[in-house]
Amino acid sequence: MSQLRWDPLKKSWVIITRSPGRGPRDYYQEREQIQLETCPFCYGQEGRGTHEVFALRPAGGPADTPGWKVRVIPNKYPILRIEGSLEPKGSGLYESMDGFGAHEIIIENPDHSRHLAQLTSAEICDVLRAWRARLLDLRRDERFRYLMIFKNHGLEAGAGIPHSHCQLIGLPITPPVIVSELGACRSYFQRHGRCLVCAVLDQEVREGVRVIRNDGRFLVFSPFAAASPFELRIVPLQHAHDFALLDDQTLEALAAALGDTLLRFLAVLHDPPYNFILHSAPPMHLRPGHPHYWGSLPQDYHWHLEVVPRLTRIAGFERGTGFYMNPTPPETASRHLREADLSLYR
Repeated sequence: MSQLRWDPLKKSWVIITRSPGRGPRDYYQEREQIQLETCPFCYGQEGRGTHEVFALRPAGGPADTPGWKVRVIPNKYPILRIEGSLEPKGSGLYESMDGFGAHEIIIENPDHSRHLAQLTSAEICDVLRAWRARLLDLRRDERFRYLMIFKNHGLEAGAGIPHSHCQLIGLPITPPVIVSELGACRSYFQRHGRCLVCAVLDQEVREGVRVIRNDGRFLVFSPFAAASPFELRIVPLQHAHDFALLDDQTLEALAAALGDTLLRFLAVLHDPPYNFILHSAPPMHLRPGHPHYWGSLPQDYHWHLEVVPRLTRIAGFERGTGFYMNPTPPETASRHLREADLSLYR
């Protein structure tokens, strides 16, 4: 029988359709490949696009030249631009504003053929250092209410360029998904005096059936109410609200956990398309008229990384109800990933 499950962080219901359950082989798919005559993210193309805003260059050297390990550039075709006004424009019931924001590309390595799962932990850590540097820089602009980092892997997951990269978008409005999470965490903290995500971690460690990896620093698990098959969360076991404040040792541990997780996808699901999204605290800028707006944010919010393989499609029922259907119970997905043989991929 199917089962309705409630996600206390997302504040949403999910339907786990147990019969018939679907295993990894049911999700194998022929991936569509993109062919480019010239890749704008490869060595030698640095001077043909936008000028880099950050790069890791072990040997030094000028900007917009080869010799980098990780490189960050403004998106040539941004969905939001730094120019514009935040003044809302009203028309009856409707409201609009200029498309203000920031949109950057974080190129994860110079090699066109290597994606994130194939990088070493040290190379992934360099990518995470670039995330941290750009978050710390952009949050100085008080017009940004939220800074979002995400990755699309594969054309089916939204990656229009195959060279491995992720994206950072700065928004003048806190996204509804984050508003909902912040509200859930604040409400739980007010009722129980502790962090909601910390409580989730305690239960997941205690029950164990949805845990894939626990190295004492980060827990990798499939949520009890996973909205899609093989959906995972990577969460620090020690409470922390803001990714941008992490030290190098924690970034190294996160790099190992993320690399291991992506290798398990490679082994079990044959390199599926996926998205991952960083959920971190908004910049804590004071808001006029709201002196206690952030209140207990450092105590009640807990940053985390969501990793979601794109194995099913959203259809009419999901769009009409907001209920997602997951044909693989998270306990089953976790077992397959936990037992994956990674010897061929290390």
